[in-house]
Amino acid sequence: MQEQAGAPLSATDPPEPSDESRPGPGQRSVLRWYVVAAVLTLLVDQGSKAWAVRALDGGTAVPLVGDLLSLRLIRNSGAAFSIGDSMTWVMTLIAIGVTVAIIAVATRIGSARWSLALGLLLGGSLGNLGDRFFRDPGPLHGHVVDFIDYGGLFVGNVADIAIVVGAAVLVWLVFTNIEMDGTRRDPEEGSDG
Repeated sequence: MQEQAGAPLSATDPPEPSDESRPGPGQRSVLRWYVVAAVLTLLVDQGSKAWAVRALDGGTAVPLVGDLLSLRLIRNSGAAFSIGDSMTWVMTLIAIGVTVAIIAVATRIGSARWSLALGLLLGGSLGNLGDRFFRDPGPLHGHVVDFIDYGGLFVGNVADIAIVVGAAVLVWLVFTNIEMDGTRRDPEEGSDG
């Protein structure tokens, strides 16, 4: 029997998701920054690498700012500063782990600054990871295209720049006590004194 007049005998519509499970307009805007930063970084990185492969002669430097900044095409089998160049597959697995971690925290972002920083990290990571999968000598062993020579100290690419800028912003956010959700943590909150 029906307990209330006018109530259906069986529910035909599934229950509406609660407001807490749906991203609000603010979070959608923040996630948009994350996606835009990642996609733009990836596109600029891959476009600049395609240009460098076509336009630069391997090993010959093209000066931009004297000896401080030049363009020189190299293919890097290792990580930054050619560390681990004999273990390309390990570098690839580490990059996959970092990329998955950056994607996993996306739903917790509530700050445009965190969103931008993590988007830069994701785009840079995907840019170099794409080289590891799709460039010679083959999947998991591909060499990253580097072409921006910093005074002979190291040679990098746009993905590397995005990773460094994203990491610097994250460090700044941590040191200024800005949480991932955008709130500012009171530095005295956890102190014993």
